[in-house]
Amino acid sequence: MQFSVGIEYALHCLLYMVDMPAGKTVGIKDLAAYQGVSETYLSKVYTKLKKSGIVKSIPGVNGGYELARKPETITFLDVVEAVEGTSPLFQCAEIRQNEILLDKDNLPDTHTKCPCLIKVVMFEAEDQMKQYLHNKTLAWLHDQIKTKLPEAERQATIDWFNHIR
Repeated sequence: MQFSVGIEYALHCLLYMVDMPAGKTVGIKDLAAYQGVSETYLSKVYTKLKKSGIVKSIPGVNGGYELARKPETITFLDVVEAVEGTSPLFQCAEIRQNEILLDKDNLPDTHTKCPCLIKVVMFEAEDQMKQYLHNKTLAWLHDQIKTKLPEAERQATIDWFNHIR
């Protein structure tokens, strides 16, 4: 199991947007330049974030992106599902029904009526991960960073984004 780097790009860039004044936008070019990441790839990530309602785009010369929701309501799970989609991580193909010694025309109930135990365990694990990611918000991340990052560095980031337009 592996999430794409788009999750990291999205969370870092969204984090910078938390401190932006209301009505101020930021462009993909600036977000990519600050982070040192691919502008093309980040643009694709932001298209997904916009489609999922996490950010909104403002057209025009001074246009760009702004958060569409309050940071307290944007969860890590929202970002993961926006960037990666909502398909389950585990794909059960029910291969137990392919066992060579089974009579395919007369499968026992243990192979047809009850869920595969492997599938059950994998889905439970995914549900626990989703619950954990659901409990972590952009506001939580912002608060954590405020306590760990020196104030001068945090303020320099805020100033950089406030002076780009």
